[in-house]
Amino acid sequence: MYITGFTYVRNGIRFGFPFLATIKSLLPLVEELVVVVGDSDDGTREAIAALNEPKIRIIDTQWDEQLRQGGRILAQQANIGIKAMKGKWILHLQADEVLHENEYENLLKAIEEADKRPEVDGLLFHYYHFWGDYRYIRTSRKAYRYEVRAFKNRGVIRAYKDAQGFRKYPSETAYEQGHRGEKLKVLLANVHVYHYSYCRNPRLLQKKVNDFHRWWHSDQWIQKHRLKKPFDFNQVDKLSLFQGTHPKYMQPYIAAKDWEFHYDPSKSTMKWKDRLLHWIEEKTGKRLFEYKNYILLK
Repeated sequence: MYITGFTYVRNGIRFGFPFLATIKSLLPLVEELVVVVGDSDDGTREAIAALNEPKIRIIDTQWDEQLRQGGRILAQQANIGIKAMKGKWILHLQADEVLHENEYENLLKAIEEADKRPEVDGLLFHYYHFWGDYRYIRTSRKAYRYEVRAFKNRGVIRAYKDAQGFRKYPSETAYEQGHRGEKLKVLLANVHVYHYSYCRNPRLLQKKVNDFHRWWHSDQWIQKHRLKKPFDFNQVDKLSLFQGTHPKYMQPYIAAKDWEFHYDPSKSTMKWKDRLLHWIEEKTGKRLFEYKNYILLK
């Protein structure tokens, strides 16, 4: 099976993204890995090039200041990666997502099975959302449980909204003109994405949050909502202890941890409605009113 992969990153060192772990976790699974590198001035591109990995193909880009609504710049960067793909299957991770080597066999098997079924567009992965440090994961309704991270390279599949997920479109023109697209038909794979977006030094996270607001909001909004202190990890609804192991490529980041976090459940920000829905989910295993940007097949 010819699998190609892609990710995208900009100033990953400055904002504490584990992008090298992302890249290294993809490399054993793909024939080629496209890394779309935005105009960085912190050594991000140089760090990727220093891997000296023949599978990696870097595409240099400029982030367009005109694309400052709804995270459109992220979709643009993702689509640059998609359009460069040559494989029968596309595997994608964002620059704060990592795959565990213990699940490579599960992933390859899931791709082989899905490839036999023409009605299947892609694969849905489980998620671990790490929060505060490497011991805790966010387990409330606000943390999405699944997302599409592998799909067949056929037709016009493009990033949807801010590139958290993907949809298929009648044509490139239809996508550019705002067509809503069709949800991908997917199978659930026994594979987890280890998501480290809220697992970094709180001062770095403060910088990252303030910078990324630029790609969703106006200067006026940013001035009003800008974080003026290091990120407070206890401003969260619900965390649970993580019982598993981390991917091997995350070990250097874990060893370099230079902050402390002590979870205080009494400071939970969970509202009464979400408490009720969370209780129902715990009792029944069903998450009511869950947003699903995909169609799950059996």
